[in-house]
Amino acid sequence: MADDEDPANGGRAGDSGGGRSAARAGGDREGADTGSDPDPVELGVELLSKLEHPELSVAEAVDRIETVTTHPATTRKILDEAEKRGVIEREDGIVKTTGGGYVSFQSEVVTKEGEFSCRRCGASISTGYFIKLDAGEHGAFGPECIRKVTGRD
Repeated sequence: MADDEDPANGGRAGDSGGGRSAARAGGDREGADTGSDPDPVELGVELLSKLEHPELSVAEAVDRIETVTTHPATTRKILDEAEKRGVIEREDGIVKTTGGGYVSFQSEVVTKEGEFSCRRCGASISTGYFIKLDAGEHGAFGPECIRKVTGRD
C-alpha cells in the first residue's frame, strides 16, 4: 500500500471544487458525474490495472467493473481486453493482476463537494471521491467504496 493519505482513515485525497445505484438500477452510466464520456472498455481495463490485490475472484473483479458498466457484453469485453493486453490473467474463476499498479490517493484521487450518488453502493454522499485515470475520471464514490474499488479493502 502506498503512503498516500486515505479517505477511509481520515485523510483528504485531493481537492477540486465542485453508483452503483444508477449503474445497477437499470442505467449504464458510462461516464463520470463530471459530464465526460470516457470509453467504458478503456476505463474498465485501466481500473483493473490499478488494483492492489494480486488476485481476486471473478465476482470481485466484476464488482469493480460494474462501477463502469452493468452491460454483460461490455463487462465481458473489459475482461477479455484486459487479458489480451496482459493486465490480468484468468484461470479457474480467479483474476490475477499482472501490472502491480495502484491508485495513488494523493495524485490520482480528487474530492468534490456536492450532491452525489456513490457509483458502487448508491448511497447519497456530499463528498465524492473521483479516480483520475488516463481514460477519464471515474466516480463519485464514498470513503468506504473508494477503498473497495481501488482494492485497498
